[in-house]
Amino acid sequence: MSMWVLGSGSRGNAVVLESGGTRLLIDAGFAASTLVERLRLAAIAPESIQAVVVTHEHTDHVRGVRVLCQRFAWESYATSGTIAACRDLANVGTIAFRAGDGLTIGDMDLLSVRASHDAAEPVILVATSRSSGARTGIAYDLGIATQSVSDALRDLDMLLLEANHDESMLHAGPYPASVRARIASRSGHLSNGCAGQLAREVAHRDLRHVVLAHLSEKCNTPHAALADVHAAVSHTRFTGRLTAAHQDRVVGPFEPSARSAVAVQLALSL
Repeated sequence: MSMWVLGSGSRGNAVVLESGGTRLLIDAGFAASTLVERLRLAAIAPESIQAVVVTHEHTDHVRGVRVLCQRFAWESYATSGTIAACRDLANVGTIAFRAGDGLTIGDMDLLSVRASHDAAEPVILVATSRSSGARTGIAYDLGIATQSVSDALRDLDMLLLEANHDESMLHAGPYPASVRARIASRSGHLSNGCAGQLAREVAHRDLRHVVLAHLSEKCNTPHAALADVHAAVSHTRFTGRLTAAHQDRVVGPFEPSARSAVAVQLALSL
């Protein structure tokens, strides 16, 4: 299984997973032209994507879905609540599932788990390769890590994990008090500290990559996020690699093997 992060942050999110000849896009939160260019930079033909799976209806996760599904005949999947909240998803015949359901798309089995975020029916996803058994978790846009979320993220080979904000930077940042409260709420976004706690809880010897995602451009830095999560996992059995995804650049490919080549990695790492 391989993973590329085509970009992650408040202005857009998109992740590619590949296994056994199947390529899935998780979220399509950029303009179609931007996503096509990011795929090109990752040496991925848009025509090779089989389906897009949407985690929730916010614009930074669905912006390009309608155009790309129509242009490339991709299938699309989302929860019933997400489809009801996003006309573009309904207009392209998106296949509905419920939070908690499992899906099989090509060589990948996907488990969905309800996320604590201020959306209609948001989910995190865990993808398991049917051919290799490798497991990758995608967990962003969640205010807290519920027990069901942390349980689902155990025994992974790779984890994409939200580390949205530094708490002190958020408190002193430029957002109005109401926005700061939303971000820090149980239905908002994970802080660096909370991301570190979750990473520590699910860390194990065979977890090869933890990629930090959805970093705030105003209330976080890659260095701060990496330092906090590194400190949290430093006394666990985790011996893999920590990386910070970038809003505007492709990061990857990440692979379960300890020999993973991250040739186009453009973010800081510890």
